[in-house]
Amino acid sequence: MALPFRLARTAVFAVVCLGLGVAAHVLGGSSVPAPAMVVALGLAFGAAYPLAGRERSLALILPLLAGLQVLLHLLFSLSHTVSPAAPALHLHSGLVPGLGMLAAHGWAVGLTALWLARGEAALWGLLRRLAVRLLVIVRLPLLVTPFSASPGTPEPRVLRSAVLRHVVSRRGPPRAVAA
Repeated sequence: MALPFRLARTAVFAVVCLGLGVAAHVLGGSSVPAPAMVVALGLAFGAAYPLAGRERSLALILPLLAGLQVLLHLLFSLSHTVSPAAPALHLHSGLVPGLGMLAAHGWAVGLTALWLARGEAALWGLLRRLAVRLLVIVRLPLLVTPFSASPGTPEPRVLRSAVLRHVVSRRGPPRAVAA
């Protein structure tokens, strides 16, 4: 069960990373060839697989996603064919991105990392709750809860209210002080 779960989490991360990189380049006026997308998917999958064994936080997801976006940016920039009109349409020329491309990648990486981190937390929280529920269902006859009382247990005494000795009451109007 662990291997299919790990593969599914890795595939989701790789597809999100690839989709983010391709969308940024297409919106920037460039094209991404299919062989470059296949290589990029393999690169993202290979980078995410060793880390998909347990829950990851934003502190690990953000740098991994940012590093992969830099690698994918370089791969896509090297792989697309340059036409005479392409440098005028694309936000950068060559391998050095422009400020607009850096800002677009930065915002996209930050928001996607937050989205993936929240998804991780929700997924692992759901799995923990399911595990607890399954344990309760499986061990139901053996389970002793604090609310189950044996027949010989006496009822607890009713507690009497105690008069508080040092109470400062601040309700109501202030008392009149004689001068």
